[in-house]
Amino acid sequence: MDNLLSNLKINVSDSLYQIDPATSKLGKKIIINSVEMIVALGFEKFTFKKLGEVIGSPEASIYRYFKSKNQVLSYLISWYWGWMEYRLVFETSNIPSAEIRLEKSIALVSSNVIDKLSIEGIEIIKLHQIIISESIKSYLTKDVDKANKEGAFLNYKKFVERISKIIHEINPKYKYPHMLLTTIIEGAHLQVFFGQHLPHLTNKQKSPDYVTKFYTSLAQQSIKGKL
Repeated sequence: MDNLLSNLKINVSDSLYQIDPATSKLGKKIIINSVEMIVALGFEKFTFKKLGEVIGSPEASIYRYFKSKNQVLSYLISWYWGWMEYRLVFETSNIPSAEIRLEKSIALVSSNVIDKLSIEGIEIIKLHQIIISESIKSYLTKDVDKANKEGAFLNYKKFVERISKIIHEINPKYKYPHMLLTTIIEGAHLQVFFGQHLPHLTNKQKSPDYVTKFYTSLAQQSIKGKL
């Protein structure tokens, strides 16, 4: 597994950067420290000026890679979904049962990340925290249509499409695979957030997989037409 990860390259649309940050030491420092700072400060208080001070580089050099902090956020989110698609393929390959593959897919998107895995210097647990608390800000904007045309959500859409094909294996007549999956993904993120910060808005339980169990049951009943 370690050998596979060491050679892993996550593809991100070239519209999400000015210069590919993966191609230089400075670019990688920008990404790694952006993750650290967004987690520590929150996206609203994260600025290129503060980032430049941390990495010891002029603010102007960061703008050579990204035109705005919103573009950095879009890059990180796209990178995350590229990584998630890789995990999805890795964890569901060679499993003949579509039902089991779907269960594993739902577990993948609804579980809270706890393992301290680092890919290309990016700590996945911290990137997951950004997805939970900040990702909605990447598409609830007036520029969402423009961002979509530029490929900002391509990796997310590919991820959803891959799981939707599993749903069609289970029930080819099911009409709402994409709607179901985005409801599960976005809902699971909110439930994890509520569990951490607003517990009265969820039904937090001692079992760490309570969110996964809820959405697995929801998906199974919906696909079978029992909802």
